[in-house]
Amino acid sequence: MTIASRRADRVLLYNISWEQFENLLKDLGEHRAARIAYDNGTLEIMTPLPEHEYYKEVISDLTKDIAQELERDYESYGSTTWKRESRMAGLEPDNCFYFQNVDAVRGRLDVNLTQDPPPDLALEIDVTSKSLNRFPIYARLGVPELWCYDVGELKIYHLQESEYIEAETSLVFPNLPIKELPQLIEEHRIGGRLAILRAVRQWVREKVRGN
Repeated sequence: MTIASRRADRVLLYNISWEQFENLLKDLGEHRAARIAYDNGTLEIMTPLPEHEYYKEVISDLTKDIAQELERDYESYGSTTWKRESRMAGLEPDNCFYFQNVDAVRGRLDVNLTQDPPPDLALEIDVTSKSLNRFPIYARLGVPELWCYDVGELKIYHLQESEYIEAETSLVFPNLPIKELPQLIEEHRIGGRLAILRAVRQWVREKVRGN
C-alpha cells in the first residue's frame, strides 16, 4: 500500500488489492461519514464537508420531489457501496436512483450488481475537488446517467460506449431543463428548504404545462 496524497478531508492510496478494499469496507463499517471510491488499485477515502452535504441533500430531495410531482415511481439507495470485482471498480455515490429499472428493485434490500441492473441515475457533488476521477468507475459499473454539481452548475452526462458524454437533457426527466435547478436553489436558499421545494414544484408544473 502506498499513500499517494493526504488532505484534511481525504486520503488517496495506491496499490490496494481487491481483498484489501473489501477488508477496509468491513473495518470502516456501514455507519460512517467517510465515503470511498476504488479504481483498479487506487482508493480514495473522503470525508464530506458541510457545503457538500447541503447540496447533496437539497438536490437529492428535489429529485424525489420532481418524481412525486410527475407521479414517477422510483427507488433511492443513497450512498450504497456499488462494486464489481470483475471490473475492479467500486464507489459510493452521493445518491443514486432507480427510475427506468425500478421494477427490478422495488422494495428490495439485497440489490447486487452481479445480478441486478445498476442505478439509472447517480449524483456527484463537487467533482472537481475529488482526487480520483469517478467517471471511469461509473462507466465500468454501467450507470447510464450522472448528475454532477459543482460551483453552482449542474452538468448531465450520459454513458455512451463506455464513456460519459455531456448532455443538455436528462434521460430520467427528458421534458424538464434539469440544469436550471441550481439557479432555483440559489434564488430560494435563504428562504429554507420548504421555499425551495415549493419553487421547484411550481417550476415542474409550469414546464409540464408548457410542453
